[in-house]
Amino acid sequence: MNVRCPSCQTTFRVDPDKIPAAGIKARCSRCQAAFRLTPAGAMAAEPVPAPPPPPIVATPTPVHAVPPRPVPPAPPVAPPQPVTPPPAAAPMAASAPTPPPVAAAAAPARAGKRPSFRNQDPSARAQRIARALVSDIVAYNKAKLKETLDAAALRSEFREEIRKSWEEYVEQVGLDIAKTTPYFRDSLNEILAHGQKVF
Repeated sequence: MNVRCPSCQTTFRVDPDKIPAAGIKARCSRCQAAFRLTPAGAMAAEPVPAPPPPPIVATPTPVHAVPPRPVPPAPPVAPPQPVTPPPAAAPMAASAPTPPPVAAAAAPARAGKRPSFRNQDPSARAQRIARALVSDIVAYNKAKLKETLDAAALRSEFREEIRKSWEEYVEQVGLDIAKTTPYFRDSLNEILAHGQKVF
């Protein structure tokens, strides 16, 4: 059978065989209203008493009389003072022109770093590079140079050092200048061989 909610008029399908003769208390699934359901149908909804509102307790706030604050008297106003104009600025003497900043002295060459010969004459530059490279051979092989008593043995003992210095010499001055000038050989004879013509 169809049962209609007395509150929201929503219709539900109910099996009458499941309702006892004395009826049961039902609740609408939509509006949550409770009503009596009998085999004859739904009866009027039972009023649901609303919960009483919480009592409002008013606490009186005591009012304390605050005496008014005395207003301080206004300070006396000083009479206006005459304004003295500032003294005229003395004319500024013409300042001497600021000398240009002195260029900082060039920092000393770092130890172990070869000087640059790029802005020199190609021949003079090649000669200086050759002497610098051979001087490095002597500086880094002092013990080995002392052990090589025979000047003729310098070729074999320092073959690898001479080869590396020659490659660097060619890289810096170019193959043409390196082969057409005697600067590298002269530096070997003068510095490494102590003036003897070994190379």
